[in-house]
Amino acid sequence: MSAMFTSSARMKAARIAAPIGAAAALLSTLTGCSTAATEAGAPAADAPVTAPVNANYTDGTFEADGAYQSPNGSENITVIVSLKDNIVTDVEVVTNPTNPTTASYQGQFSDGIGALVVGEDIDALDVTVVAGSSLTSQGFREALTVIKADALES
Repeated sequence: MSAMFTSSARMKAARIAAPIGAAAALLSTLTGCSTAATEAGAPAADAPVTAPVNANYTDGTFEADGAYQSPNGSENITVIVSLKDNIVTDVEVVTNPTNPTTASYQGQFSDGIGALVVGEDIDALDVTVVAGSSLTSQGFREALTVIKADALES
């Protein structure tokens, strides 16, 4: 014998089932993201060796280049950092733009970076956007990784 649901019963069942289905779909999506993030977050075999957090660095001035991709192509900057007791005492970003838009963003980044990093522990730096320039930050972080490796006390 087949059960017949009234219109009211069908609507009530739908109201109960919809959130359960949505929750299951969300859980499935999050689980997939978690796995993908773990795999994507694993360092590549050719990834640069980075210094451990809270390391000790040699006092001095260090220089490195950092590259990044802009909508106009490959760009790079040179980063010069002075350290004293693991604290950034000075920073300079030498710009090398390939077009007027890049020149503007690199200039804004160069003008604003000192206020964010001077006086900070080099291991605490997490520069993402400076004066509206987010892509130049990628080059800065790349150069900073090289600087930390070069300055690392053995």
